[in-house]
Amino acid sequence: MTDVSENMNETRTVDLRVRAAAIEDRPAVERLWLMFRHDMSEYQGGLPAADGTFRSERLESAFTGDGWAPYLLTLGDHLAGFAFVRGLDGPVRVLNSFFVVRGARRGGVGLRAVQEVLRRHPGRWEVAFQRDNAGGAAFWHRVAEQVAPGAWRRTERAVPGRPSLPADLWLSFTVRG
Repeated sequence: MTDVSENMNETRTVDLRVRAAAIEDRPAVERLWLMFRHDMSEYQGGLPAADGTFRSERLESAFTGDGWAPYLLTLGDHLAGFAFVRGLDGPVRVLNSFFVVRGARRGGVGLRAVQEVLRRHPGRWEVAFQRDNAGGAAFWHRVAEQVAPGAWRRTERAVPGRPSLPADLWLSFTVRG
C-alpha cells in the first residue's frame, strides 16, 4: 500500500494544474477559503463568526466581480489551493489572495502556481503580504526576483480601515508577455 504523502510528493513535481475556477468549483474554493482565512488570522487577528465562517467579500468578488479571476490549484486529483486576481480591467493586476494547503507547501508548488497565474496576465502586478509573516515575505520576495530579476520594488501601505494592524508590505513588478 502506498502512503498518501508519497503520492503527493511524486505528484508535486509533475501534476500541478492551475485552471480558472468555474462556478461549480465554488463550494470547494469556499472550504479552501476557510483554511486560508484561518492561516491569515495569525497575522490579521480575525476570528470566525458564530457560524464558523470568516469574512468572504473577496471570495464573492473573485467569482462575481468585474475585473476578477479565480484560479484553482490541483495536484493530480487533490485540491492544492487557489489564487484570486483583481484589477484585470485596469492598468495594474493585484494578486488579491493566494493559498496553498500546508500539505503541498515547501516543494515548489506555490512558486510554480503563482508563476503560471502571473504569466496568464502579463503587465504590471502588485502583491501584498503581512510584515509579520516571515514565510510569506521570503516566498513573495523569491517570486518577485524570479519573475522580474532586480526590477521590483517594495513599499509599505496602511491596511485600509484597520489602523491597529501594522502596514502591509507590497511588491510591485512587471511580468513580460
